[in-house]
Amino acid sequence: MMGCSIVVGGQWGDEAKGKICSYLALADNIALSCRAGLGPGAGHTVVHGGRDFKLRQTASAFINNQTRLLLGAGVLLNTDVLLEEVERLGIEGRVGIDPRATLLEQHHRSAEGDDANLSRTIGSTGSGHGPGLADRALRRARLAADEPRLQHLLTDVAKEANDCLDRGETVLVEGTNGYLLSVLYGTYPFTVGKDSTASTAAADIGIGPTRVEEVIVTFKSYPTRVGPGPFATEMPAAEAETRGFQQFGTVTGRLRRVGEFDFAAAADAARVNGATQIALTHLDWLDPDCRHRPMSDWQPKLLRFIERVEDACNRPATLLGTGPDTYDIVDRRRAS
Repeated sequence: MMGCSIVVGGQWGDEAKGKICSYLALADNIALSCRAGLGPGAGHTVVHGGRDFKLRQTASAFINNQTRLLLGAGVLLNTDVLLEEVERLGIEGRVGIDPRATLLEQHHRSAEGDDANLSRTIGSTGSGHGPGLADRALRRARLAADEPRLQHLLTDVAKEANDCLDRGETVLVEGTNGYLLSVLYGTYPFTVGKDSTASTAAADIGIGPTRVEEVIVTFKSYPTRVGPGPFATEMPAAEAETRGFQQFGTVTGRLRRVGEFDFAAAADAARVNGATQIALTHLDWLDPDCRHRPMSDWQPKLLRFIERVEDACNRPATLLGTGPDTYDIVDRRRAS
């Protein structure tokens, strides 16, 4: 992979974007990775070397100890959450924060908790995103530049990212949430407070659209969503449990609703995001043994599913996730 690539979710989040980004960081020797998207309410999980890493602010590419890790101006920032992750992961020398990023503070979290529409009807995570976004729009939010504890981490992310591209190095942009949670294109009002598409992810870190070479839209074989809102293909909770599909949200700990794959919705997500490639994850839910067998020996139903997704999205499925670990991937780019 060369130039700038953006990884975004095509469903309601939880598509294993963290897994895909951690794999790309190692497989493609990413020079610089930028966390874009919303903020600490969007959790990503990386499973590597027998350990589970839960991330709310840090780019999943941290797994490559040579990769520079940045948070763009468009990201909402909880100082305590970020500093805890930096210390826990031992990555202080590699992290940079744009001084223009919006700070989330206690009054934002309190306001979200006190808002019955956000906390109960919409089912927000309680991280303060909505009030924080409102304060930024009203030009009264504090920025990362205003926080004394962050001074040693501040950097011009847009400059770093564009300088990296000018040198011919690789930049990976990690989006959060998913297309169907976008406040513009998702199942409004049951969405997050911000757009979740690749276009906004690029803007979050200050990279123009002409500099983006690849957009990888990620889907899981059985989509999930946390909290209320429309879910046309949802299966009964008892069926999901019987089939072994039970999962819980990384940040909220709430049980995820599970449904069948929606090919029409996937096609829409691929089109609006401008996908150049598709990543498919949780394929072991369709064929539990695919993790241990070459693709030529996979069950016909799994191969047909991959073909149907490719046909619906009119794009190749290049990264196939067969299990939770970073390296549980069939990378079809390597064969092309």
